[in-house]
Amino acid sequence: MNLPEFIRSFLIGNRSWEQFSILLARISIGLFFAISGGKKLFVAGRTRQMYETLAGAGIPFPHFMTYFVSSVEFVGGCLLAIGLLSSLCSAALIIQMIVAIITVRLASIPAGTSFLDWLDDFLYLPESVYIIILIWLICSGPGKWSADNWIFQASK
Repeated sequence: MNLPEFIRSFLIGNRSWEQFSILLARISIGLFFAISGGKKLFVAGRTRQMYETLAGAGIPFPHFMTYFVSSVEFVGGCLLAIGLLSSLCSAALIIQMIVAIITVRLASIPAGTSFLDWLDDFLYLPESVYIIILIWLICSGPGKWSADNWIFQASK
């Protein structure tokens, strides 16, 4: 690649790298949720912390929801990492992140700030970024290096 092609690629992107970026985002966010959910399921201190968070937020059936939410994170993250049922897992994780923002995270944003300050704090929440990445994965599809794609190709 010569210098003008490199500059052009840097400024407006290069479609030949698109599948790599989808793979990187899908595996990274999938592993993140799998590890996070796994810790909440299999590490007693994390399970207790999750229960206390849910109970403190007034979530109904906090004992059941502790295991349900953690299982969705763990299983959804594992499936997302391998690219199986990617859109369904992304949608489930988006719902979870929206609930987390509404029930727990919004309270961390100071009241009485200007709209721009509030928006800045809101977009700084990690859950907001996860939602954006998951929406992008739904829109882009799981990529050609995914179990979903292999199943689709085999069914043709």
